[in-house]
Amino acid sequence: MRALLPFLALYKRHIWLLSLGVVLAIVTLLASIGLLTLSGWFLSASAIVGVAGIYSFNYMLPAAGVRAAAIIRTAGRYFERLVSHDATFRVLLHLRVSTFSKLLPLSPAGLARFRQGELLNRMVADVDTLDHLYLRVISPLVGALVVIVVVTLGLSFLDVTLALTLGGIMLATLFILPPLFYRAGKPGGESLTHLRGQYRQQLTGWLQGQAELTLFGASQRFREQMENTELSWHDAQRRQSDLTAASQAVMLIISATAVIAMLWLAAGGVGGNTQPGALIALFVFCALAAFEALAPVTGAFQHMGQVIASAARITQITDCPPEVTFPDVADASPDKVNLHLSNVTFAYPGQPLNALNHLSLSLSSGEHAAILGRTGCGKSTLLQLLTRAWDPQSGTILFNDKPLADLSEAALRASISMVPQRVHLFSATLRDNLLLAAPQASDEMLVAMLGRVGLEKLLDDSGLNAWLGEGGRQLSGGELRRLAIARALLHDAPLVLLDEPTEGLDAQTERQILDLLNEVMKEKTLLMVTHRLRGLSQFDQIIVMDNGEVIEQGNHAALMAKQGRYYQFKQRL
Repeated sequence: MRALLPFLALYKRHIWLLSLGVVLAIVTLLASIGLLTLSGWFLSASAIVGVAGIYSFNYMLPAAGVRAAAIIRTAGRYFERLVSHDATFRVLLHLRVSTFSKLLPLSPAGLARFRQGELLNRMVADVDTLDHLYLRVISPLVGALVVIVVVTLGLSFLDVTLALTLGGIMLATLFILPPLFYRAGKPGGESLTHLRGQYRQQLTGWLQGQAELTLFGASQRFREQMENTELSWHDAQRRQSDLTAASQAVMLIISATAVIAMLWLAAGGVGGNTQPGALIALFVFCALAAFEALAPVTGAFQHMGQVIASAARITQITDCPPEVTFPDVADASPDKVNLHLSNVTFAYPGQPLNALNHLSLSLSSGEHAAILGRTGCGKSTLLQLLTRAWDPQSGTILFNDKPLADLSEAALRASISMVPQRVHLFSATLRDNLLLAAPQASDEMLVAMLGRVGLEKLLDDSGLNAWLGEGGRQLSGGELRRLAIARALLHDAPLVLLDEPTEGLDAQTERQILDLLNEVMKEKTLLMVTHRLRGLSQFDQIIVMDNGEVIEQGNHAALMAKQGRYYQFKQRL
């Protein structure tokens, strides 16, 4: 239950709208009880009076009451649904915004251990499940409690014993059955939440990896695994449905018992009247109608297991402290950038070995440096530290002689253009994917930049309106890389970080891209991670790394003369 407290606090934003929904629900329930109670008494009284008493019995007033109760019930039900669902959707809106705003500071480091499908399921399905809290728990509980009090007080004017008997049965039902069925439904609800997340995660992976699964003949095996999860999910749903049916059966038995008790007690007299007549029907029909308010309560508490499990799954992510925090300052992005790293040491969480060990290097404004080294030596990790995806455990990183941690996020992002190793394209148009880097760029600028990186053919069919699809799957690896370079150039930041920018390109295209980078970035500070040795003679510095340390540093001529690791790389060509 404690997991629900942070989410209940969000309900305060719409407390008046939510309260109005509860009030309308109570009015609707009372109108429904009044309709059935008055109708039962009216028909019974009319039958007892018969034709002989047609002139002495007031037919008009009860008939008007029946019509009024019917109208109030219909209108109340409509407006209660309207208000309650509107309030719930508004709460869900703030739940999603609140959850997403807590996820943003965790990216990318804090979210690295979660799969994309799992994050999506928690953001959508688990948040949606929380609407049960108001619609199926809070509103029915409050409504049932108020109805019990009102019905008991109303009937006590006719007979206190009968009123307290009916009220006692209803109150005992309200306080005993919900906790009982909550206990019974909690394991099933938690299982449903877990299996739903697992199935959707597997489904997302299956859809995203269709090409690879088909190529390696693993599609059927993966599909069978997904179907087994689906069958387990269906089995959990069936058990939950059985429990719902059992709760309805128990409620039916209790309501029938209450009706029989009212019939038996009222037959012995009502309010001292040993000939109660139509009052017997009044108490019987009132008992029948009053239990309508309790009908959703037992079923509602079965869903509490799902609600609490979903709240816990969301809290598990949102309560994670961010790996990186930015100061709330208003600083301008610089026109030029120089970097200085001193004794930087970093290890990924849970890893016994350091990715970087006492690394030190300096880059002056406008200087171009290339980083070489075998896979896993810490090259890409260094770029992630510069973008503050992570913070080092020790050492300092100075950005224009100012600690990197003192820069605001807006200033840092405006100062850096990056081409990552894994390029992500959104399922949108070519224009939309380019405008991410430069929102104010005109179509002419976008077309010109595509021409500079050799992607004119992407404009052949639909121009900038060409749809790239999920992840740009129809593009080759080289095209993805060049599109990422186009975005980096459009961003026009003073510091450019490139992680394998020419990977997947043929020799001619690689030469064109390197020449373009050398031309466009003459005044920019450039740090490029690469395994390719072509064009490195144009760089001011070549940094060779191994085991998270810089083992060689200098320009092309100096390192060739030294005949060290860089020289060995060149000899292997």
